Amino acid sequence: MLSYLSKILSPDSSPAIMGIVNLTPDSFYDGGSYQNTKSVLEQVEKYLTEGAAIIDMGAYSSRPGAKHITTDEEHQRLLPALQAVVKEFPQAIISIDTFRSTIAKEVISMGAHIINDISGGNLDNKMFETIAHLKVPYILMHMQGTPQNMQHNPTYTDVTTQVFDFFQKKAIELHKLGVNDVILDVGFGFGKSLTQNYELLKNLKRFKSLGKPLLVGVSRKSMLYSVIDKKPKEALNATTVAHTIALLNGANVLRVHDVAEAIEVLKIVKQYQTV
Repeated sequence: MLSYLSKILSPDSSPAIMGIVNLTPDSFYDGGSYQNTKSVLEQVEKYLTEGAAIIDMGAYSSRPGAKHITTDEEHQRLLPALQAVVKEFPQAIISIDTFRSTIAKEVISMGAHIINDISGGNLDNKMFETIAHLKVPYILMHMQGTPQNMQHNPTYTDVTTQVFDFFQKKAIELHKLGVNDVILDVGFGFGKSLTQNYELLKNLKRFKSLGKPLLVGVSRKSMLYSVIDKKPKEALNATTVAHTIALLNGANVLRVHDVAEAIEVLKIVKQYQTV
């Protein structure tokens, strides 16, 4: 399991799929779907059977305008589900979507393997030192603002350059603390306009020069369904198109709601690239 994780952490790794399990009542697509242990375990089993390399569990809704919740509430939503998943699927690689260092400590002690921080360390100034102490891989995401205000009026002079500079600065900070297992996520939909999202998708290859694997999370997001004038539940085809573009532009990990379909994208893109 951990040897496979080390392969995923290579910037030249074969692409992998991360299945999303939102333990929230209000996520934009699957909010409320996994509110008991049975439904969580069924979904994790489905993802693993379909070929997911990583399971990403989160209990803090980060959709635009989402309500802020306390650490205690995040704790109550997350830990029982994590405990059940670790017990039922001991070989699964589990990522936890949290920006709180106290939660990070707890979940790693319970058997999780990766911390996925939407704030890139900006919402908890103890996160970087916590990751260094825990010695676990860290997903460093870019977000302008907070989930509560990030889409009010996202402004950049050059979004690609500014996100690149953010990663460069944060990677240096992490390296000084001894953290080198870092995955980069440009944060599609997190403080970006429609045009800015597509600029980042188009320029994804530029981030490869940072020498870190790239994670792309565009599954069923508004940058897709708003263009085709559909709802998130009707945006699977658009998601497949975006995943194809992301892989052709260097993505190493796709964070998805639909694992089987994403695996098919991997296979087609791999065949295309081997000719």
